[in-house]
Amino acid sequence: MPESIKFSDVAKHLEYLEKTQSRNEMVGILERLFLKVTVHDIDKVCYLVLGQIDAGYKGKTLGLGEKMVSKSISIASSLSNKEVESMFRKKGDLGLVAEKASKSSGTLDRFTREDKDVSVKEVFEKLHKIAGSEGEGSQNKRTRTLAGLISKTSSLGARYIIRIALGELRLGLGKMTVLDALTVTFVGKKERRPKVEHAYNICSDIGLVALKLYKKGLKGVEDIGVKVGRPIRMMLAQRLNDLSDLTEKIGDKFAVEEKYDGERMQIHKTGKKISIFSRRLEDITHQYPDVVKYIKDEIDAESVIVEGEAVAIKDGELQNFQTLMRRKRKYDIEEFVQKIPVKIFLFDILYLDGNECMSKSYPDRRSILEDAVDTTKNLVFSKQEVISSLDDIEDFFDKAIQRGNEGIIIKSCSEDSIYRAGAREWLWIKWKKDYSTKMSDAVDLVIIGGFAGKGRRSGMYGALLCAIYNKNRDMFETICKVGTGFTDEVLEKLPNKLSKFKVNHEPARVDSKIEPTQWFQPGVVIEVLGAELTRSPVHTAGREYSDGEGGIAIRFPRFLNFRVDKSPEDCTSVSEIVGMFNKSK
Repeated sequence: MPESIKFSDVAKHLEYLEKTQSRNEMVGILERLFLKVTVHDIDKVCYLVLGQIDAGYKGKTLGLGEKMVSKSISIASSLSNKEVESMFRKKGDLGLVAEKASKSSGTLDRFTREDKDVSVKEVFEKLHKIAGSEGEGSQNKRTRTLAGLISKTSSLGARYIIRIALGELRLGLGKMTVLDALTVTFVGKKERRPKVEHAYNICSDIGLVALKLYKKGLKGVEDIGVKVGRPIRMMLAQRLNDLSDLTEKIGDKFAVEEKYDGERMQIHKTGKKISIFSRRLEDITHQYPDVVKYIKDEIDAESVIVEGEAVAIKDGELQNFQTLMRRKRKYDIEEFVQKIPVKIFLFDILYLDGNECMSKSYPDRRSILEDAVDTTKNLVFSKQEVISSLDDIEDFFDKAIQRGNEGIIIKSCSEDSIYRAGAREWLWIKWKKDYSTKMSDAVDLVIIGGFAGKGRRSGMYGALLCAIYNKNRDMFETICKVGTGFTDEVLEKLPNKLSKFKVNHEPARVDSKIEPTQWFQPGVVIEVLGAELTRSPVHTAGREYSDGEGGIAIRFPRFLNFRVDKSPEDCTSVSEIVGMFNKSK
């Protein structure tokens, strides 16, 4: 077997994935691909099928715009820039343009012979070269490197190389689907995925998981441990809709912490190097030089991983999340450090000086955290109390709201209250101010479709089809159409914001009875406020729990804002919606 398989083999499987509308078929297609892949390529192929060139947290992006890619296609095909741009206007997809240009220019005939087709290894190396190209003349180097790459592959390969380069692969693959396929391929039974998923939750690197599975099967992934500088997928809280159910869900030993309206951070320190990761595991270190200084000054440990919430502060008062989001920028960072200072509320510790802490109970972790950190004005611990009665919880909650917080987190103090990476379980329960009133709950939904606007909204999307996530099925189930709450500015920007997720058929991981004007791969999360939850024969959210009565829908949904801090799989879950609905009946 050659050291590296041909990229055209991968491209054929990418086309199969693009055409299918079945998640189970996706798993089968990936299994067939993985069986062809060498040990030298398995990690690379896993990145590429997800449209990446490395683990997501490493932040390696190609940084190519449509104009630069158009020029590469022109160079590779001998077509003029104007001809390429004309084809792009007609097709709306530079991947399809590259494919057609490749066929029409004769590169397909010249490079379909096995000894000429570019390998996965070379594609991967050249894409990394593009990503790492900086300085004077780098734009020309990137353009010509990409042109050389697509001229050496098949026309179908050109389609997918261009889409990967633009970050618009549009296959709708989720990491859980890839993990299922890896498990079936290298372990034999999909039922053993929990161990594989746990390894991924610890390392956040699907390529590493694939390589370990390929070499040693389950024993290989069991060797994956915590490593400072490599983010751990964050543990999430369940939503509780009635405090009287608390002890049934979490037991009678628990603590209560304030829930802050800021940005959750996982902070890694090894020696003098500090790395800060967002909830989506993006490296946001450069946005928070002030936080880096706090950690360097007040944590003496040689190596540590802590979690906390960064909250914007003004005149000693906590500000809302939207204020903090003004810090999300590439330029003028120092200026905004002064304009929008932050305070860090630490609430957990996952690793300390060679010892992982995740397997310890929550009370033990909290004690270790408090011993490891010297607090200051801007680096403090989340306010916490160990509480034994519902009345005390209500009192703590009221005071938390008065201090400008979003709500509270109730955390189990039982012996098994370990940190469960990537899980949303009943060890942590969130209780927000919306839940304690007759007001509607705000939920986070994923956009999976758009409807053409009419009248004043002509040429834009008049409404959006939205869904929630069912982890058990790895599917997005529809829950409402959102058509109100949008400003003119948001409506104008929506087509461009959603363009990279456009597909021409229902995505494989979407369960919908409604046919929108335009389908989108799950990618953009929005916050929505509704009047109430109701049964619906046309929506699919939670219908597996309905005894044939249809799914759950949100009545009178209204757009609030975009949740840039959340990935599609982090949106409101089916179990949360079902719980909210059962409470309202």
